[in-house]
Amino acid sequence: MTASTSPTSALVLGAMMFGTAVDETTSFALLDRFVERGGVWIDTADCYAFWASGDGRGGASERVLGRWLAARPGVRERVKIATKLGAEPLWADAFPMRREGLSTRAVRDAFAGSRDRLGLESVDLLWLHMEDRTTPIEETVEALAELTESGRVARVGASNHPAWRVERARAHARHLGATPIDALQHNSTYLRPRPGTNPTNHPFGVLSDEQRDYAQTHGLEVWAYTPLLSGAYDNPAKAIPDIYDHPGTAARLEALDEVAAELGASRGQTVLAWHVARGIRPMLGGSKLEQLDVAMDAVRLELSPEQLARLDEPA
Repeated sequence: MTASTSPTSALVLGAMMFGTAVDETTSFALLDRFVERGGVWIDTADCYAFWASGDGRGGASERVLGRWLAARPGVRERVKIATKLGAEPLWADAFPMRREGLSTRAVRDAFAGSRDRLGLESVDLLWLHMEDRTTPIEETVEALAELTESGRVARVGASNHPAWRVERARAHARHLGATPIDALQHNSTYLRPRPGTNPTNHPFGVLSDEQRDYAQTHGLEVWAYTPLLSGAYDNPAKAIPDIYDHPGTAARLEALDEVAAELGASRGQTVLAWHVARGIRPMLGGSKLEQLDVAMDAVRLELSPEQLARLDEPA
């Protein structure tokens, strides 16, 4: 994000469950409200949501977005579409051992499928969803270069990748004179997981201090998925996951409660504001209009330097 980014455009609408757990009518309502309130970025993937679909394959989310875009003439000029490739299972129940991966052929075929489902000639950001150690990262970069040079992809990003592979990919893109990766997407929330644990199913899924430092040093955007712990900050019926149960959590929750009270906001809203204050785009994957409204109110909150320091202080 830049200094000129408007508050509401900092929030990303995650469309992961559109077309599966979230029906099409509700999905359209969420998308309409998001645009109405000044939202810009919508995030999906070719594999969403294979685990919730009837046939064990992804594509439902992109199809819903495609139908929404077709039904809303002119809205394409108001939104930016990001999608991902690399994680779609080759057949039902094949994930994670047998997935499309990031070879030249896989990138070409997967992106062609995404364009068809979205009904778009181009996307604003294409993510490498997860690592593929069976394919040299240089091969993947060259496949991405074909897409950026043709104008079908404006920008490329890496999700759940270690910093060293991102650097290697960026170096090869610069060597080719191609568009380098300029965005990272990782799991990030205010609470910190217990050392030695991982709340994601990706070895490098959690945003680390090194990855954030790398992004800040080289001017890469950072996007944060699952920032609200699926509602556990505010919903008494949802316990904070055990993975965050360690001595440091109590101090962070105390600081969070203090700042939230000063802002007149909820814990979750303060967590979203904390991300924005740190230059990170939080991603919302809610399924209700009221959840979206609360989140879009949250990114308008301004933390003072003193409040931000207090939130960052607990170990």
